[in-house]
Amino acid sequence: MSSCIHHFLVVFLVFVCFILDPVDAADGPAQKFLLSCGNQKGGADADGRKWEGDAKFLVKADRSREAKADMQDSSLPSEIPFMSARIFNAETSYKFAINGSNRHFLRLYFYPSSYPNVNISNSYFALNVGETTLLNNFSAALTATALSQAYIVKEYALAPSDLNDLTVTFKPSDKYSGSFAFVNGIEVIETPEMFDDNTGMVGFSGDSGVTIEATKASMETMYRLNVGGQFIPPTNDSAGLMRSWYDDTAYILGASSGVTNAANTTIDVGNGTAPLAVYSTARTMGPDPNVNKNYNLTWVFQVDANFTYLLRFHFCDYLDQKVNQRVFEIFINNQTALDTMDIIGLAGSAGSPMKKDFAILVKDNKGDNEIWVALHPNVSVKPEFYDAMLNGLEIFKLGDSKKNLAGPNPKISDMMQKQIDHNTKDFGSKKSYKSAIIGGAAGGAAAFGIAAGLIFVINNRKRKYPGQDSVSSWLPVYGHSHTASKSTMSGRSHGSTNISSDAACNCRYFSLAEIKQATKHFDESHVIGVGGFGKVYRGVVDGNMKVAIKRSNPSSEQGVNEFQTEIEMLSKLRHRHLVSLIGYCEEDNEMALVYDFMGKGTLREHLYKNNKITLTWKQRLEICIGAARGLHYLHTGAKYTIIHRDVKTTNILLDDKWVAKVSDFGLSKTGPNMNQGHVSTVVKGSFGYLDPEYFRRQQLTEKSDVYSFGVVLFEVLCARPALNPSLPKEQVSLADHALRSAKNGTLEDMIDPHLKGKISAECFKKYAETAEKCLADHGTDRPSMGDVLWNLEFALQLESNLENPKPASNKRSIDLTDHNSIMAMHRNTLSLGSEDIDGSEDSEVFSQIVNQKGR
Repeated sequence: MSSCIHHFLVVFLVFVCFILDPVDAADGPAQKFLLSCGNQKGGADADGRKWEGDAKFLVKADRSREAKADMQDSSLPSEIPFMSARIFNAETSYKFAINGSNRHFLRLYFYPSSYPNVNISNSYFALNVGETTLLNNFSAALTATALSQAYIVKEYALAPSDLNDLTVTFKPSDKYSGSFAFVNGIEVIETPEMFDDNTGMVGFSGDSGVTIEATKASMETMYRLNVGGQFIPPTNDSAGLMRSWYDDTAYILGASSGVTNAANTTIDVGNGTAPLAVYSTARTMGPDPNVNKNYNLTWVFQVDANFTYLLRFHFCDYLDQKVNQRVFEIFINNQTALDTMDIIGLAGSAGSPMKKDFAILVKDNKGDNEIWVALHPNVSVKPEFYDAMLNGLEIFKLGDSKKNLAGPNPKISDMMQKQIDHNTKDFGSKKSYKSAIIGGAAGGAAAFGIAAGLIFVINNRKRKYPGQDSVSSWLPVYGHSHTASKSTMSGRSHGSTNISSDAACNCRYFSLAEIKQATKHFDESHVIGVGGFGKVYRGVVDGNMKVAIKRSNPSSEQGVNEFQTEIEMLSKLRHRHLVSLIGYCEEDNEMALVYDFMGKGTLREHLYKNNKITLTWKQRLEICIGAARGLHYLHTGAKYTIIHRDVKTTNILLDDKWVAKVSDFGLSKTGPNMNQGHVSTVVKGSFGYLDPEYFRRQQLTEKSDVYSFGVVLFEVLCARPALNPSLPKEQVSLADHALRSAKNGTLEDMIDPHLKGKISAECFKKYAETAEKCLADHGTDRPSMGDVLWNLEFALQLESNLENPKPASNKRSIDLTDHNSIMAMHRNTLSLGSEDIDGSEDSEVFSQIVNQKGR
């Protein structure tokens, strides 16, 4: 009997041990901690995720206090976790009980707004997890200001350890008197091991190969891109990891951005480490093998120097069916990472996701702290298609030998500081200035995680921040632009408009006296145009600066709304091909907008009727390309699409050097996210250019701008208005008449007589096909503005090759131009980090982009 009992107990104990075995426990739900810091009750965020209070996780809670933000920026996705904060005046830690043998994501949420009894610009602190330094002398306010973000999310992938607790320690800096640390939210998520034991270092091969043990490294997420696709919110990520995936457009070098496409076949994501949406879209080089052989599809990223970075490429070839159809080379910082990338060959089948990891050391080289990623067809293996393809890209910073991941704070340049000082000197009392800045100190007005080094600044002091002598200016993976808040500039508005403090700080305020002096008291001889908003005057400010001043007509229905929209939109945007807003005036019931003066007027003035100068075909192409670049930036340069809604030849202006700039944003709308697909709105626009699908359904998309631009393309080709009631009924609408003529093969009869016989057949065919596709009846059948831009660039190349035939070069384009010239081209094309560049050297470089010889 006792023997039976003994055997029963043994079996029972084995069963209990099996149930409680940690290996099996690890197969259960992943650990998750979501702390709303400084908030006792916690709450749910906009995605429905529940956050708890942080007090029970604190060690020595008496060294901290709870605080509530004074104002809620309109770009915050929800109150939780951003509106409450935990402020630390001494070293304090959070402690989490975890399974230390697994990797964990740590996300830290910072909203550097105004909090009671503290000055947020005095916050400098270090942050450590165990022996690993994540932040050192970190200023969330300075970072948000320099990068034009309302809030910051830092993400780290913490390596497994032997400890079963995670200690996150905040330590205020001892370099500055009165410094403190703060945090708004902490997220800890257990993850499967996502990295390999050995990842090869680029630049080392063969017997001397150097690898890193990524499984043992803690990392900071720098960039996470859905290449060729749209923004993917955390709630749509795979495996519950809550990662955000951003559009890659802002990081592409030059105008040769390739083409985007989407899968129309089933994809098995079983082997993938990214969500299905990443593998379902891609960016390729384009359909023309001769063009593809002479350029690289290139992305550029700014990073912190003297760190090793792991780059993860996500691939899924859903366009091909077998090996050796698409084979290409991968270059990282001008070094070959892989010379024969055959996705299907490495993945094993078509439509199968795969990843490829590489590591590279980035050293400080004269301040150019960058990672260049370039793809180029491998012509030596003679694939069926000379093309390259990429679906997704992640970049992680690895801790150094001292277990340090901390980089320097971004730098506020002297130019930015001068602009700050210039703006602040016009503000009223200190009280009004302070109230205005509260709403903008944390954020800016530029778009999403745009290219590195956005330079628009909102500062909450006329002095510079301490500790800003470093040079880092990369844009973190989690960057969210500040949008219009509802605060009104004290001492400015008279109750008619609500200009956000952010927008007000990014452009100059003019007094009514200054406006009257500039226009000679609105002298009629200074009128250069009239629109729905009111008259436009030429003027001079600051002694010799030529400007265009748009004065509101009090009887205009567009007045207040257009005035506010124009300021909010253009204060966020600086691009070579968008007209620059210098400032505004709102005083004594007068509203005026001040712009850069466009010496050559509107595009329409040079096309027909009393045209000042007859434009050559090449000039017209260059102008169309410039306008397309501006619209492409609007559609892709922010977290959400900006839809212009009134694209026409009178809203394309030309400066003294014939550079095209898109203008008039009074009707613009911020576009939808992926789940919506459109904006429901009252139909507005100009007849003749109006998208018929938008008119029918009252649903606005970026393809409505594409339709209007298609009308512009035909207007440029045919030199006739979009609507001409004096013509026979079937010819009144340019769009209808052009499409009918193209179908009948008589489009050449509509060409401007000044251009007859002066356009090459190949160029005309490509241009006409592009314009026709823009006018497709259904928006889904129209190309994106990026595709339109690519086709126009190609058309210009065809025209240039005919004028100046030149043997094709076998050298890669990345070797054709030195580094500095390529970066100048990048600045001119995207203009994401600086104002227009008008120097002769840069203008010459810009012409290299327009004239596509050898690219």
